[in-house]
Amino acid sequence: MSAVVPGRVPTPSSPPPDVVRCASFELVVTDLAASRAFYVDVLGLVVTEEDAETIHLRTLEEFIHHNLVLRQGPVAALAALSYRVRSPEDLDRAVAFYAELGCRVERRAEGFARGVGDSVRVEDPLGFPIELFHDVEHVERLAWRYDLHPPGALVRLDHFNQVTPDVPRAVAFMEDLGFRVTEDIQDAEGTQYAAWMRRKPTVHDAAMTGGDGPRFHHAAFATHEKHQIVAICDRLGALRLSDRIERGPGRHGISNAFYLYLRDPDGHRVEIYTQDYWTGDPDNPVVTWDVHDNQRRDWWGNPVVPSWYTEASLVLDLDGNPQPVVARTDRSEMGVTIGADGFSYTRPDDAPDALPSWKQGEYKLGHQL
Repeated sequence: MSAVVPGRVPTPSSPPPDVVRCASFELVVTDLAASRAFYVDVLGLVVTEEDAETIHLRTLEEFIHHNLVLRQGPVAALAALSYRVRSPEDLDRAVAFYAELGCRVERRAEGFARGVGDSVRVEDPLGFPIELFHDVEHVERLAWRYDLHPPGALVRLDHFNQVTPDVPRAVAFMEDLGFRVTEDIQDAEGTQYAAWMRRKPTVHDAAMTGGDGPRFHHAAFATHEKHQIVAICDRLGALRLSDRIERGPGRHGISNAFYLYLRDPDGHRVEIYTQDYWTGDPDNPVVTWDVHDNQRRDWWGNPVVPSWYTEASLVLDLDGNPQPVVARTDRSEMGVTIGADGFSYTRPDDAPDALPSWKQGEYKLGHQL
């Protein structure tokens, strides 16, 4: 098991691989049939292929073999976050880049998952299992098969969110890997609580969220329209599965996206996400949010349930063992903002008597927490 060494990750002299986008992820689940029912029968992901131990799934507009692998196992956890790279030569660059950092690196010409060719898996300096690949089997893109589209059609994989105990360290490493910050959360002293980073021209392929880690917070699947997220809520209600809804639907301030957070049968968190914005210009400005701004997490000021801050999935090393979780040593976002997302208003310029009367009691309660 690779140890997560504290301190800034050195910048390698080797060039990084050219990452194109987040492409897939692999989850270990404890009840494969229950997970299949959730992701296929409820959410409408498409089965590319399956056997008694593993299911490969994809979104409706995807043309590569899969976006999600579900694998039966004894402990629910994240097994890999997978990125596609631009060329086969980028896998050689990946091996050199990560080896220079002292990371554990494995390479398989036949791939680690079905439908994928030559691949590299590493335990990165942040403690996450990362897979990089280029060669992949193409499958039918179902964008035109509207007869197969449910009301809440999931069309692509959008991003990952990772929990790490040292956000500035994680951001600096991801920047060395070629990712760019689009938005972040800071306080007046410059403490960075979270950052959203991208390779494709959207708000993010990966977000780094401060907390005890390494842990996996969520993966997000995109829909085209916000009404499709409402349709998913209606479907969950009709199936008496509304307890799968952890948070939302709502509108994020960060990313400007419409969202819904669900928990699968093992507690893995899945976001349904739509309507963020273009970030592909070279001078795209970074948006920094005040940690005390109650609208950053939810534009409407709705409360964020504590589980969203505290709970996340374990991540595995390359041997399939859970990585040890390291406690965050600086200020926790939840500790600073227990009232900032709807429990109370905590912006410095929001005096209680400036709030509507029905908010003043909530403000006082929040400051007692």
